[in-house]
Amino acid sequence: MTKELTNSNIDRQNILNNLYAVKEIQKALGLKGVMFDNKMLFIKKQVAEFYDIDERTVERYLERYEEELKRNGYEVLSGEKLKKFKKIVTLESNNIAVFSDDTDTNVGIKTVRIGVFDFRSFLNLGMLITESEKAKQMRSIVLDIVIDTINKKAGGHTKYINQREENFLLSSFYEEDYRKKFTNALHECVDGGTAKFAIYTNKIYKSVFKENAREYRNILKLSKKDSTRSTLYSEILNVISAYENGLENKIRNKHKELGRKMTMEELDFLYENFEKESEAILAPHIHDSRAKMASRDASFRDALHIKLEEYIGEISELDFEKFLGEKSKELSKRIEENKDVFKRLKDR
Repeated sequence: MTKELTNSNIDRQNILNNLYAVKEIQKALGLKGVMFDNKMLFIKKQVAEFYDIDERTVERYLERYEEELKRNGYEVLSGEKLKKFKKIVTLESNNIAVFSDDTDTNVGIKTVRIGVFDFRSFLNLGMLITESEKAKQMRSIVLDIVIDTINKKAGGHTKYINQREENFLLSSFYEEDYRKKFTNALHECVDGGTAKFAIYTNKIYKSVFKENAREYRNILKLSKKDSTRSTLYSEILNVISAYENGLENKIRNKHKELGRKMTMEELDFLYENFEKESEAILAPHIHDSRAKMASRDASFRDALHIKLEEYIGEISELDFEKFLGEKSKELSKRIEENKDVFKRLKDR
């Protein structure tokens, strides 16, 4: 999926929120600024020189994208903070060549305010600039590093990155239980052949995330041996469980009322009403699950769910930590750590 960073605030922010990728990008670029407050800072002149543009161009982007750049680390130093910054600049002899006595653009004695970029805001600016060939080249490098970092953190592939999140295992366990009850209800209470299991599974999928199983599998490029549900995020599994549990209850009540098995046509009518009720009750959860699927898959799996495109949003730093950080683990490790818990649940 091609990303044009200059046009998408969401794509830019999803890179900047991925602190693991930002760290790798910083190492790859090897830039040297001024260490201040445990951050590497760059003044306007340095930024302009790196991107091979004039300082007025930097100023135009600062005016246009001030809120975004400030959010990602750009700040204006003044007062005591500026005094401390000037002292560090003066002491660091290897940086003296960078700063002249031009008080309009650098850290001169008379300067009372100065804007500085940390690495994230420096990177942010490079994702915005259209006039610079160096910025364009950097964006290409950045996208490659981001993909490589996610793949490495996910153990070489992202197909099952959903399983690295600590809630997945429990959600999967409960969904499997609800699934069994739901398919048993279809078998015992509804006429028709085995096709009914796929038909009503797809209806649930379309209610929850607007895609049937085939559409979803094509988007993620799953093979025949890959399990669809094994690739779903815990939030999606939770909403599917709610649907399966609610529909199973409706099917059994209707079966008891009729005193016979339902026809597929009768179940279609029941499902239409059930879906309307569920949409009203589960609306916040459905919206949240769609947003998480669309956003995470666009960022982690480089996969676009066209029917969920309107739900694509920003991935938080917390989400990157959840799926790529120290707390994220391979499923086999989680199973081993939680085998006693699942044994108790199974026995219960």
